[in-house]
Amino acid sequence: MDAHTATVAAWSYGLAGFVYTVFWLYLFNSARNGLRSGYVLTAAGLSALWAWCGVLFGLWGTPLFLLSTHLLDLLRIGAWCGFLVVLLKTEPATDDRLPRRLYYLAGITVALVVAGLGAQLLMVFGGPAYSALSNHLTLVDSLALSILTLVLVEQLYRNVSPDARWSIKPLCLGLSCASLFDLYLYSDALLFARLDADAFSIRGFVHTLAAPLIAMSTIRSKDWKARIVLSKRAALQSATLIGVGIYLLLVAGAGYYVRYFGGEWGRALQLAVLCAAMLILSILTLSESIRAKLRVQIGKHFFSYRYDYREQWLRFTQTLSSQGGSTELGQQVVRGLADMVESPAGALWLRDDGAGHFAPAATWNLPPSTATEPLDSSLRKFLGDSGWVINLEEYRSLPGRYDKLLLPAWLVDIPNAWLVIPIGTQTELIGFVILATARTKVDVNWEVNDLLKTAGRQAGAFLGQMQATAALLEARKFDSFNRMSAFVVHDLKNIVTQLALMLKNAERHKDNPEFQQDMLMTVENAVERMRQLMMQLREGATPIDSPRGVELGEVIRRIQAAKAAQLRKVDIELQERVIARVHEDRIERVIGHIVQNALDATPETGRVWVRLGRQGQQARVEIGDTGHGMSAEFLRERLFKPFQTTKPAGMGIGAYESFQYVQELGGKVLVDSVVDQGTQVSLLLPLFEPAQYKDNSLTPSEAR
Repeated sequence: MDAHTATVAAWSYGLAGFVYTVFWLYLFNSARNGLRSGYVLTAAGLSALWAWCGVLFGLWGTPLFLLSTHLLDLLRIGAWCGFLVVLLKTEPATDDRLPRRLYYLAGITVALVVAGLGAQLLMVFGGPAYSALSNHLTLVDSLALSILTLVLVEQLYRNVSPDARWSIKPLCLGLSCASLFDLYLYSDALLFARLDADAFSIRGFVHTLAAPLIAMSTIRSKDWKARIVLSKRAALQSATLIGVGIYLLLVAGAGYYVRYFGGEWGRALQLAVLCAAMLILSILTLSESIRAKLRVQIGKHFFSYRYDYREQWLRFTQTLSSQGGSTELGQQVVRGLADMVESPAGALWLRDDGAGHFAPAATWNLPPSTATEPLDSSLRKFLGDSGWVINLEEYRSLPGRYDKLLLPAWLVDIPNAWLVIPIGTQTELIGFVILATARTKVDVNWEVNDLLKTAGRQAGAFLGQMQATAALLEARKFDSFNRMSAFVVHDLKNIVTQLALMLKNAERHKDNPEFQQDMLMTVENAVERMRQLMMQLREGATPIDSPRGVELGEVIRRIQAAKAAQLRKVDIELQERVIARVHEDRIERVIGHIVQNALDATPETGRVWVRLGRQGQQARVEIGDTGHGMSAEFLRERLFKPFQTTKPAGMGIGAYESFQYVQELGGKVLVDSVVDQGTQVSLLLPLFEPAQYKDNSLTPSEAR
């Protein structure tokens, strides 16, 4: 160190010594008692001694003063780290014992201080042979202490209560500023195998700037009794920061070794090692699997409970609330449950009372499934009665724990299926979620089961509210439909009155050409008005008589003739004479509606056909077209729902009524559609059995 640099160092450390001495005297005269105040007093005293030794070294340059400066520097940093560890206590201030998890941090601090002292002693007593090694170990140890101080400051600031953050902020700023400067100083020394004399000389000025900030926090905090709670997120971030710091230390050591022994290629190899190390660090930092394993290990070894329930519940509630529709809510339910156990994928099944099964409702990172589960299945009974979370890995090894549960084949075939979580309330099961195997090994113990069951009930409440809202909206639409019907009836009454008046005057004026012309105009106007009304509302009166035997071939021929009168061709294929147990007028309306939809969706150059046959013990009516078809999303989410239609002017009542009527008969409606290729609708209707002829209006002779 030249004379100019030594002078700057003497002034720099002299200023630091004066400021920290005044600070120590202030603390001593205040006569504050307690563990926290004692740490501040010790740290301030060691800082003052360190600074005065730095002054002596700057003035005389004696190696003894340099050694004393290094030793006091280690003790000073250790005292400040110990103070930060004590501030991280989670117990009330009346108890001065540290929680067990903070002993790890205290142990690391003590170990680093002892290692630094050992390196200094090796330099003194080891002789010139160990000089380079001890110097390198001292730099590594000082860099590690700087990183540890930053970690503790970051953890302290994140976990302090909002009310106490105002008082703790100056302390965090002061210590972090000094530690960042030390981090730069020692990193530079490790990389270039020399200590920057200029940076070392102004180090006292930097630490002088931290002293007033620490004093400000001391004045604000009084007795340093602000309670700080260590959260899992802060522990994870701190552990990540510690890991990154250790990794950087190893990289620095490797870079030093490569440069020292690499000869003329040393610098090039050092840069290559640093680039490769930064790339590996980026990959590890962005890896979900690594973060998942770290979260599990921290929760297992540092906390009595695995989960931070406040954070989990806030995150899960926020996830459920950030949706815009029933399908998106289902995905958010799956994602929220999956995040709790580090699962990368899942799917949701919801109950469909009309169809009598649980059907897939949403998926997250899993391929769509078409598998359904009956409402009376073993899986449904087990989930509804017990409310347990099914661990499929445990089921395969110990099936006896699940009370004779029989899993469906489609569930067994799902790759990586891991957990089945019931979704519902205390008394009602509305669905279940299947999660894929976690990114890391997760022990599904009682705590995980309780969390998932409770979260499943909350998700069930959200889904139930969504379904109730949808039902309310549907009821409101029906109410609007009924109000519209009243207006239509009023208009029809006016039309009927107008036509009745015309008929009343027809006998007297039937030979009058002007009356005849006016009558034609009136009829034409009435027809047009009724056509417009029919476009808004279809009459759908439910018959009060029971179903009877109806020959479907005759119904299809009448529909073909009616469409031919509209100049539209419908091909029919009647394979055999089929008699179904239906209402003749309603089934004609249902088939006619589907045929009309096919004609509307098919250009005049396309083809519409109707086939009639048998399928087992049911009649099968197949209506197909080569029109524009329907998307898979429309088939899954909107088809056969009231007020859902692809027609610009349609109301979506006809398809809904057709589906409901076929369901009432005990039949089924099957739809197969491809966009721009066409649609095929198959109606499966109950056959009219000959043994029932005597009980119905269709006699054997009529049937022939």
